[in-house]
Amino acid sequence: MRAVLTVCLKELLDNARDRRTLLSAFVFGPLLGPLLFAVLVNVMVSQTVSTAEEPVEIPIVGAAKAPNLVDYLEARGIRAAPAPEIAGLDAAIEAVESGRRDAVLLIAPDFAEQFTSGGTARVTLLYDESNTGAAADVRRVRAAVSSYAQQIGTLKLIARGVDPDVLTSVTLDELDLSTAAGRSVVLLGMLTYFLLLATLMGGFYVAIDSTAGERERRSLEPLLTTPVPRSSLMLGKMAATVCYMLIGLVLTLAAFTLALRFAPLEAIGMSSGFDARAALAAFGILLPFAPLGAALMTLVASFTKSYREAQTYLTLVLLVPTLPLVFATMLNVQPSDALMWIPSLSQHLLITSLIRQDPIAAAHAVQSASSTLIAAALLGLAAARLYEREALLG
Repeated sequence: MRAVLTVCLKELLDNARDRRTLLSAFVFGPLLGPLLFAVLVNVMVSQTVSTAEEPVEIPIVGAAKAPNLVDYLEARGIRAAPAPEIAGLDAAIEAVESGRRDAVLLIAPDFAEQFTSGGTARVTLLYDESNTGAAADVRRVRAAVSSYAQQIGTLKLIARGVDPDVLTSVTLDELDLSTAAGRSVVLLGMLTYFLLLATLMGGFYVAIDSTAGERERRSLEPLLTTPVPRSSLMLGKMAATVCYMLIGLVLTLAAFTLALRFAPLEAIGMSSGFDARAALAAFGILLPFAPLGAALMTLVASFTKSYREAQTYLTLVLLVPTLPLVFATMLNVQPSDALMWIPSLSQHLLITSLIRQDPIAAAHAVQSASSTLIAAALLGLAAARLYEREALLG
């Protein structure tokens, strides 16, 4: 154990003198992720809020034939934009397809006649579904026109002495049971990606330098000739990698906790319960992941022949733990006993529960930690076997 601690301390000090390692472990990973995350959340929130409050301007072809409808829309913040070049359906289609207009509202030429005769007056809304920037405005126009049609239909029934309720044989009451914290998972669900990546980035250069780097500098061979078991040397290097990873994780969690305090999630009906207490719990959940990441990176760095090759392979390795998270997000996977045996995915599911402020089952936390540490031990064992081979020297 003393040899392991000595090697660990030596690697900590050696890498502390490397500016590239320090920047990667304690600046780029811990700060850039939370900064990018905070900017994305603020831009998304401000765009959503401003879109809901700002008036919508849309060309209305044939507005003179439906003045009441135009007034109804204007009362709801939807104004008729001047568009003399759009005279009919073909011009409206061309305007939307070319991107000159996000949407066009086309009132049928016989709108007034149909309206007064009690027939069905037709209004056409032209838009491009793939234009996501106009989706909110299109939804507002569609809802306003539907509301107007419903209101006029109700008045017609009343004028004819018919109870409007005869048209409603089934009433659907919708009750959204999600909490503000639960809704925040839509935005904060990506938090785990940043935490896992920042943790791996913390030990990225340490893992490379302590094996491939030393081999390239020809300092590994004299180190292996010392009367210290190679497994102890490997464990000492892994321990140094784990230390850097955990420091990077702590800094990342602190930066996220601070950034989320200033994220205006309440403006869109969400709330962030990711405070210092939650950050501490997240650290406990991710703690077993650090040995796993260190063992994986040490194993890969052990069979590479140069620093550059190790850097190439480990860049790909950084993506491996995040792949289960992608599928979990796409499939909206919920925590279960079986999934708690999958490292990185189990951490993601537990942290998502933490964000939702749902209780975390102790059994799930134990399963997640156990499976991750078992995987770390197996990978560490494989790395130790590589250290025993003379081929390690290249």
